[in-house]
Amino acid sequence: MKSARWLFVFCAALLLTVNTLGVERSAAAEDKVAFYANITAIEPIMEAFTAATGIKGEYTRISTAKFLSTVFTEFEAGKLMADVIQAPLPVLEMLKEKGVISDYVSPEAAVYPDWANKNGIQLFGIEYVGLIYNKELVKPEDVPKRYQDLADPKWKDRIVMANPASHATTICWLVGLKENVFASEAEWREFLAGVAANNPMFVASFGPTPAPIESGEKSIGISMPKYIVTKAPAPLDWARVEDQPLMGTPRAMGISTKAPHPEAAKKFMDYWLSKEAMSLLANKVGEYVLAPGVYPPIDGMDQAKVIPIRELSDQEIAQWGEEFKKIFAVQ
Repeated sequence: MKSARWLFVFCAALLLTVNTLGVERSAAAEDKVAFYANITAIEPIMEAFTAATGIKGEYTRISTAKFLSTVFTEFEAGKLMADVIQAPLPVLEMLKEKGVISDYVSPEAAVYPDWANKNGIQLFGIEYVGLIYNKELVKPEDVPKRYQDLADPKWKDRIVMANPASHATTICWLVGLKENVFASEAEWREFLAGVAANNPMFVASFGPTPAPIESGEKSIGISMPKYIVTKAPAPLDWARVEDQPLMGTPRAMGISTKAPHPEAAKKFMDYWLSKEAMSLLANKVGEYVLAPGVYPPIDGMDQAKVIPIRELSDQEIAQWGEEFKKIFAVQ
């Protein structure tokens, strides 16, 4: 009888110990979150998230060109380490179709525009593009007031832009001008011909566009106004085109259906969409975000009309890339 009682006590203690270890393992499993993204310079938000929640945010940067293949290959192999995924909207939509993105909708999304919520894919910003210039080299009266002004011969050999034959976002932006700004295709093509005649310098992407402008090698560029924040105190400003919008591709995010840390992933997404995090993204990184009342600290940006443009399919990008290669005589 004494042995039976001892055995009962031993088993109960063992069960309690196992359960306790299980709880500790479960808690430990949610002490970090893996974030795959193509957006850059987000370290301030990752650090603020960790400080606010105690959960370590691990950021892996993946270029847009390699994003879909990288994530889907890992997912198919059962080795996807990402909890939360951020990429351009078309990439997220393709991943959603393949079952990679869950249906989670953050309560923080309630204040965002209705069009920003796509059943688990959440839009939180626009990768806005415009005309930035060196304010020490360009006289106020010469700053473009319309996109059409960039075709003026006075800008010959003074423009820098991402390669219009190969840079997908620039291709989408140029087509976006046709679909959202210019009154006719003839007017748009006249603009393209004028810019091409000005012999712009081509670089691989937006990232290298501000350097030639801030150094004075070039005066103006098709680039991202956020560099006014990230390159400060460089002498950069943006052209406030009158009655024309700034345009860009939507920035989107979602939670993986096989997130290794599902609860941490929800907390991360909730934090990322909060006004606190969006304010950091605007103030520290210069991003244009969709959280109401939050704007980057760029003079006049709170008055700008910023719109999302249509994302082109791979086939359209290839087609327009070939077209722009001829128009701009890209070697």
